Amino acid sequence: MSEIAATTVHEAYAFACMRCGHGWEQAYEIEHHVDGSNNAFVIYKADGERVPSPLSRPHCANCGGHVVRIMRAGRVSTVQQLLHNPQPARPAVRGDEAVAAAPAGTGHHWHLSDLLHPFHRR
Repeated sequence: MSEIAATTVHEAYAFACMRCGHGWEQAYEIEHHVDGSNNAFVIYKADGERVPSPLSRPHCANCGGHVVRIMRAGRVSTVQQLLHNPQPARPAVRGDEAVAAAPAGTGHHWHLSDLLHPFHRR
């Protein structure tokens, strides 16, 4: 039996593995349906293929880990842009003196794990 979705919404999420630091983003089509018994259910599709809900049991495609942080879309792509187009470090200014943020010639290399550091348990 072929059904037509009552409503389809588009959502995108960013994911970060807390085990290996791998980050990725994925867009989803979320189809809201009602079955013959008037029960609502949802179907998630990614790249046109039916997939399980990314919110129920996400896993890392890199290491298989199940401790995955879900964030709003754009978080991972922002870090990836910084990795490919690093800006020169500007000195921090304290009063009248300039304090170098990093030694001359050594820019900071951003990694996804840098953003995840506050979320790691101690």
